[in-house]
Amino acid sequence: MKKKQILIACGAGIATSTIVNDAIESMCKENGINANLVQIKITEVGGYVDTADLLVSTTIVQKEYPFPVINARAFLTGIGLDEAKAEILEQLQK
Repeated sequence: MKKKQILIACGAGIATSTIVNDAIESMCKENGINANLVQIKITEVGGYVDTADLLVSTTIVQKEYPFPVINARAFLTGIGLDEAKAEILEQLQK
């Protein structure tokens, strides 16, 4: 399986994306997924359109991208966390 590039985005690319980044990094290790995680500001997503496989964002995504976009607020609130993790794993295992 090729290495997946996962974009982890929030408004500033620092605070909430760090929480999500750490959680997804653990998920990838636990499930044997070879991934490159890139922590960015939501405004930087456009620069990765040609290389990204998945965008996981804690902020509202207002544009369409050629890869799946998953809302990651569940990582911050705990509400719907199992479903969000399952959706991320499903996309990464394709």
